Amino acid sequence: MEHWLVELADGTRAFAKVAVDDSTAGFLRDEHRVYSQIEGGLAPTFLGWDDDGERPILLLEDLSECHWPPPWRDGDVEAVLSVLESVHAAVPPAGVPHLTLDELHTWREVEADPEPFLSLGLCSRAWLERNLPELLAASERCRVEGDALVHLDVRSDNLCLRDGRALLVDWNWASIGNPSFDIAFWLPSLFMEGGPMPAEILPDAGDMTAVVSGFFAPLPGLPPPSGAPTVRPLQLAQLKVALPWAVEVLGLPPLDS
Repeated sequence: MEHWLVELADGTRAFAKVAVDDSTAGFLRDEHRVYSQIEGGLAPTFLGWDDDGERPILLLEDLSECHWPPPWRDGDVEAVLSVLESVHAAVPPAGVPHLTLDELHTWREVEADPEPFLSLGLCSRAWLERNLPELLAASERCRVEGDALVHLDVRSDNLCLRDGRALLVDWNWASIGNPSFDIAFWLPSLFMEGGPMPAEILPDAGDMTAVVSGFFAPLPGLPPPSGAPTVRPLQLAQLKVALPWAVEVLGLPPLDS
């Protein structure tokens, strides 16, 4: 994906996202579906769209003057929770898919091949063998389905704040599902950046903690994907928050036991 800051004929600055291949073209078409229909100040203003069938271009309001955390200032976390409440109450745009557990990375991948996860040294093989059944069961019990619009990729590089209000960007994963999903998946990265413990924000997360930890568990032990050399350390850092959270909520033995 290419990102440009451009100046329009009237002197207005805008932010352009330009596809570079079939994959990014698909992402932009998914984003355009949301930006062209969403209302209520939840996202940057949609300015324009061009799709030649190969390299679509999405034009949005320039938000470079907004505050992009971290740091998280007083009131910022509350502003994000407020905009998420509005997102979850919004009418989902036509064509947005429904979220299911099958679309996520889960503990099933660790069950199929535990070695990448065990290579991280977060727990012993014996701990995993004893407790993986409950992590799997909790994931299966959790209802990720729902009828709310969910962003599905809430983290600090996908949000900014202006005049006390939060705006969300990068809507290509938008789905219809359980609204708790957005909050639960945001909390590990928020804690990494100096925010509160996840349980302070979502004390009734329950089985959702198994879904969050299970999303990150299979990934950090794998080779980095092409073009994203830093993604595995970030996934590991989030797993180091999400897994102890799941252990505490689900009443599992300590990781070092």
